Amino acid sequence: YWTVVDWAPDDSALLVLNTVSINESHLYVLDLASGARTPVDPPRRGESVSIGHARFAADGRGVWYSSDRDAEFRLLRYWDLAAKRATVLTADVPWDVEALEVAPRSGLVAFVTNENAASRLYLLDPATRERRAAPAMVPTGAPAQVSNLEFDAEGRRLAVAWSTARSPSDVHVLDLATNAFEQWTFSEAGPMDTRRFQEAALFTYPTFDRDGRKPRQIPAFVVRPSGPGPHPVLIDIHGGPEAQARPGFDPLTQYLVAELGYAVIEPNVRGSTGYGKTFVKLDNGFRREDAVKDIGSLLDWIATQPDLDPKRVVVTGGSYGGYMALASMVHFDERLLGGVSVVGISSFLTFLEATADYRRDLRRVEYGDERDPKMREFLQRISPLTNARRITKPMLIGQGLNDPRVPARESEQVVAAIRANGGDAWYFAAKDEGHGFRKKPNRDAWIQTLVTFLAQLKERPAPPSGAPSAGAAGSPAS
Repeated sequence: YWTVVDWAPDDSALLVLNTVSINESHLYVLDLASGARTPVDPPRRGESVSIGHARFAADGRGVWYSSDRDAEFRLLRYWDLAAKRATVLTADVPWDVEALEVAPRSGLVAFVTNENAASRLYLLDPATRERRAAPAMVPTGAPAQVSNLEFDAEGRRLAVAWSTARSPSDVHVLDLATNAFEQWTFSEAGPMDTRRFQEAALFTYPTFDRDGRKPRQIPAFVVRPSGPGPHPVLIDIHGGPEAQARPGFDPLTQYLVAELGYAVIEPNVRGSTGYGKTFVKLDNGFRREDAVKDIGSLLDWIATQPDLDPKRVVVTGGSYGGYMALASMVHFDERLLGGVSVVGISSFLTFLEATADYRRDLRRVEYGDERDPKMREFLQRISPLTNARRITKPMLIGQGLNDPRVPARESEQVVAAIRANGGDAWYFAAKDEGHGFRKKPNRDAWIQTLVTFLAQLKERPAPPSGAPSAGAAGSPAS
């Protein structure tokens, strides 16, 4: 798909980005008078390069952009339009540049790096190419998320959106002369004392394979309840799969921790972004279930933690994370209390055949092309729908019936299969929703259902390993 990225300072041209996949994109300068497209830092033949953010330089003579060409991460670069030459500016910062903005007059460059899922803001002088880190907005050192960079017309101030696990997203403005931040908006959290919210702690755990000579480490975040435990655990797997779990303001997580007593773990299994292009490719095609094995290794890690209860673990996820939740139930049913899947993929074949046309080729790059006989057999074999008989613990399935990405059939067919096998499947369907629950009445009803489901699971006695569980009382139909 194509995206308009920026206007040239004299309005004569556009920066446009053609995205083929998470690993391949192409940046062009589009001349508005002639319609001619000129590539920016074109890749060599057979080379796949991923472009992130891009902006014209203030004088129009070049382009600032982030790219992983010849690197693991999307580094900040400058492309000289006349010389057709690239300069790398952040080779010493082994993290993705995830946001970028240029001051209209001074040309000062503001950019944000994603450093182990936390944001760090930098300022770069376009003349000297020297950079400095902006002052920290969180005195405690807690990980923050920074986005939506915007300079004022004079280039004297920089506005950013900023949030932490304890703070909703708010606008903060940096005075470039004094190097001081001022908070401009004050989002409310209702009657809550956000100081009681728990921070997310970063940890890594070893998984089944090796990275060079060492066991591969999977990064994850955990939000723990207060008290000694052992606490029940909710493993929350992000969608994408080209996405990343990051510690931000999440009232539902805080509720589950404070009121239900769950420790919430958000792993960044292989295939997640933010950790280099090699890591993001580790689950492609025939390696799909390697990401599911990462969840098995997480269950092993949970069993080593004295404050976590390995006999009371629930897995949840949405979209691709919904597939991961279903697949985890298939492979680790005897080690889990239950699972939650929201708009999840239950069969890669029916998903690829029915997803919106504009997404099909993009998803084939990630999951594999179902038109190839060997790949088709593999996708059929690993799909949760094929293995639904192995799910014996309670499942909660959520679905928007107008979803163009993951059509409702994906949820309906796995609910039917689990019930046909004598399993317990709660089904929550919203007639006026698409990919998730966006409307407040639907969202409120979904959260109430989710909390009811998790509260019942937490109180259930953990069955002996491998033993089937009885159905939850009062399981509602859709």
